[in-house]
Amino acid sequence: MENSKQLRTWLDDLKLDHPLVIAGPCSAETEEQVLKIAHELKDSDVSYYRAGIWKPRTRPGNFEGVGALGLKWLQKVKAETGLKTATEVANRAHVELALEHDIDLLWIGARSTVSPFIVQEIADALEGTDKIVLIKNPVNPDLALWLGAVERLASANIKKLGVIHRGFSTYEKSKYRNNPEWQLAIELQTKFPDLPLINDPSHITGRRDMVFDVCQTALDLNFDGLMIETHFDPDNAWSDAAQQITPSTLIQYTKDLKIRNESITEADYNSELQKLRAQIDVADNQLLETLGKRMKVAEAIGALKKEKNVAVLQSKRWNEILGKMVLDGEQHSLSEEFILKLFKAIHQESINHQKQILKG
Repeated sequence: MENSKQLRTWLDDLKLDHPLVIAGPCSAETEEQVLKIAHELKDSDVSYYRAGIWKPRTRPGNFEGVGALGLKWLQKVKAETGLKTATEVANRAHVELALEHDIDLLWIGARSTVSPFIVQEIADALEGTDKIVLIKNPVNPDLALWLGAVERLASANIKKLGVIHRGFSTYEKSKYRNNPEWQLAIELQTKFPDLPLINDPSHITGRRDMVFDVCQTALDLNFDGLMIETHFDPDNAWSDAAQQITPSTLIQYTKDLKIRNESITEADYNSELQKLRAQIDVADNQLLETLGKRMKVAEAIGALKKEKNVAVLQSKRWNEILGKMVLDGEQHSLSEEFILKLFKAIHQESINHQKQILKG
């Protein structure tokens, strides 16, 4: 993307002394619900009030939003609280209705980003708009697809763009609803540092008790803002009840979260160091998860060896692995000494797991 620096203009123009906060209910349920939450947020760090009007659900039969009626409720939010408004759009009709009701910020959801046809339809409908448009990452971890959506909108002469990191679906069991895959967001940030990057901890975690920690990680990684689902009665929300927090909790979070933005030289060093350490923390957690998965496979091999009465140690196979890892390690600038120490330790742990299986 050429002249990507201009993409930050809308964010800089807000002149905030804190990260951008977009908050509100997952779904607009009733006019009373929408207005009550908005009034509880109006004197906070929240700049944009979000509410899902059209809700694309994974399976039919679940609550799929109140439709265009909810846009009138968002108009009342703006009139009564002064908060700017935001909602998701998934097709041309949504865009046209949102623009008619003067919604300030539109976002494209993960299920839409995955389809270039849908993104192009939305880009055509939005061509030349001065509204802010944010693009959530696609459901699958595909950076090219995510950036492709940004490029389609940029080509439609939309100047106020940004992206939302909401995590990625996986068939593997995880503590997250959607795995954050932080390294992918970091890569996007490295390639396009001027593209505003917002984190959506609600959809990453799927659990309100994990929202704060994900917010802090995002801020440590220099994200520009947060989109957090907020409801005055989360347990009885009509959609995504488990991941929503109360307005009072959100307000407390904005006070407790650490913002690393000092300007003096030593503080700049410490701030940058903290960001890099946050990246190391992400990588370390991924290493542990990968090692845990490897040991599960080792245990399955142990069970098979027990069934077939095969010895735990297979020297030929081990030597082949070790030789391959030394060669592969060179491609990542890792010394032979380090690779040998690391994989010998991993191999020993695998043997220990298999021995436990054989012992029953």
